[in-house]
Amino acid sequence: METYYKPDDLPKFGDIGKDNPYLAQKFFEYYEAVFAEGELTQREKSLIALAVAHAVQCPYCIDAYTRSCLETGSNTAEMIEAVHVATAIRGGASLVHGVQMKNIAEKMSMQR
Repeated sequence: METYYKPDDLPKFGDIGKDNPYLAQKFFEYYEAVFAEGELTQREKSLIALAVAHAVQCPYCIDAYTRSCLETGSNTAEMIEAVHVATAIRGGASLVHGVQMKNIAEKMSMQR
């Protein structure tokens, strides 16, 4: 079955700037700086990236950062825990918007 997501496309990401090399260069320079070892290790950054990849539901990022996590020494249990952290934050973010919904509903109820 044909799908939108094609794993073979992931290695082509570097070619994304062919039509605008200036902006692509800026992005890749920033990306490289972000993922360089700093206050956080590359292993820690990979775990964060894996969690965020799940939160934004990017299959390419999930593939890339699953590999990166394993290559930098994370194990499956750590990776699953990171995904659960992202899930909890994403779920909480959805639930907290219920306050906005309740405020609007209460305001409309008072107008009747």
